[in-house]
Amino acid sequence: MKPVAFDYERPASLEDAIALLSGAGARVLAGGQSLGPMLNLRLAQPELLVDITYIPELKTAERQGDGLWLGACVTHAEIEDGAVPDVTNGALAFVAGGIAYRAVRNRGTVGGSLAHADPAADWVTCLSALGADAVIAGPSGERRVPVSEFLSGAFETALEVGEILRGVWIPTLSSAASWGYYKFCRKAGDFAEAIGAVLQDPERGIVRTVLGATNARPIVIDGAYGDESVRASIDSQGGDMDAYDRQVHFVTAKRAAMIAGVRVA
Repeated sequence: MKPVAFDYERPASLEDAIALLSGAGARVLAGGQSLGPMLNLRLAQPELLVDITYIPELKTAERQGDGLWLGACVTHAEIEDGAVPDVTNGALAFVAGGIAYRAVRNRGTVGGSLAHADPAADWVTCLSALGADAVIAGPSGERRVPVSEFLSGAFETALEVGEILRGVWIPTLSSAASWGYYKFCRKAGDFAEAIGAVLQDPERGIVRTVLGATNARPIVIDGAYGDESVRASIDSQGGDMDAYDRQVHFVTAKRAAMIAGVRVA
């Protein structure tokens, strides 16, 4: 199949993009790795595509204060290749290198992945574990939402009409911080069936476990890792997971904790 007919605009500024998105039927185009197939299958039928890849400020990656700013159009490959500053002791580059295939990573973007809101995508789990914020711009100004709360459900986000994800802000990990990330999928490049991410940063008093590839937003567990607390969180927040899914998510979390060097109780 081929897409339905649509108009196409390539704004040069964030303000112009927001103005274009205020109309009904407008969709943002970034890397296009998810939206492109959806257009061809007519799962998405926008009246207008707003191509944001030529807006300079959305492609910036720089240290800001005690964290890292990543514009929405920074690609997975740029992170994988070390073209952006690292404030995560290697976590960002590791996760980026495991996303799909190199051809996808060359074009796919951080902002596009988050805004697509597939629960099985890597960045929503990784950035939730890191304590990152999604920075949203719209007609009423700018606001921040924790990435862990940015997804309101499968393929649904906190974005309102006319708003755009401008980028993400990631706090700097201390030199003593350790992390673990474990993804279970049938073969390399496939969508994950379960993701476990664990962050331990003793200097900042943070121990956090995140379970991704659920049926909705990630399951975030703050505090010391424990098998019982992870199982209880899966049982209470796992929705309609069956016994197999619950066990797979439990195991991915446990393996992530072991990689991070967290004592598994």
